[in-house]
Amino acid sequence: MKRIMSMLAIGSLALGSVITFGVGSASAATTTPTVVLTGASGTFPGSTPPIVATTSVAGAVSFTLGGTAIAGCSSVATSTVAPFIATCTWTPAAAGPAALGASFVPTDTTDYANATATTYNVVIAAPIQGNTGPISFIVDTVGTANNCGIQSQFVVGDGIVFRVAANDAALGGAALTSANVSSATITVNGYATTVALAYANHGGAGMWTGVLQTGTAAGDYSPTGAIPYTITMNTVAVPAVTKKVTVVTHKRVKVRGKFVTRTVRTVKTVVVTPAVAGATGTFSPSGSLSVLTLLAAPVTLK
Repeated sequence: MKRIMSMLAIGSLALGSVITFGVGSASAATTTPTVVLTGASGTFPGSTPPIVATTSVAGAVSFTLGGTAIAGCSSVATSTVAPFIATCTWTPAAAGPAALGASFVPTDTTDYANATATTYNVVIAAPIQGNTGPISFIVDTVGTANNCGIQSQFVVGDGIVFRVAANDAALGGAALTSANVSSATITVNGYATTVALAYANHGGAGMWTGVLQTGTAAGDYSPTGAIPYTITMNTVAVPAVTKKVTVVTHKRVKVRGKFVTRTVRTVKTVVVTPAVAGATGTFSPSGSLSVLTLLAAPVTLK
């Protein structure tokens, strides 16, 4: 009897130790790593800005744009030593706001849990010109009395000379000149007069120029502060280039009960160069760039 009781006691202790061990494993805590996104400050079109994920431990990062996986940026391994970094190089499909995200799977899944980055909001930049259509612009301004020194601040009474160069991607990047432009103008919000741009030779450089006259005389532009101007160019439509070609075909025809092959020649018109429709491009100041300011004329104190 003593032997049986002794064995029961040992069994109970063994069972107790197993139960205690099991409870200890189930309650082992895991740590949630940190995932922070930076970078991605790109432009559209043409840039491939890297998105950088910095994590607190090693692992793999999957990047998203608006909740959708970014091609080629799933399970990107971080560096194996601190700082733990994974990079995604992407190509923005449009300018404007972009909501970037990332999910993270640590290498050590025993001590660390999966993690999700806080949404990282960036703005993909558009060209500062705010162009519409395929036309791009280069614009600067000089005063009529300052010997062609470029400036952006003027005083009431100054003549503001706009100097404009433009290219059209639809025409293979050709410079816009009087040969391919139907109209080129400057308009200013709140000002009734439209300033026409003329294409001419200025010191050996072909460019478009127009003068916005400021002052207090009738017809002059006088409001002080930022000048809300817009440059507009309309290009001439380019007709298609065609040529006539002879096309030879063969037909089987029945003559006197027998089939014979006859050669048929026809003339067709084919397009050598497709037509290019006329385009409209606009340029307006953006943010603090290309902004012109008109200041009040100085007052002489007695």
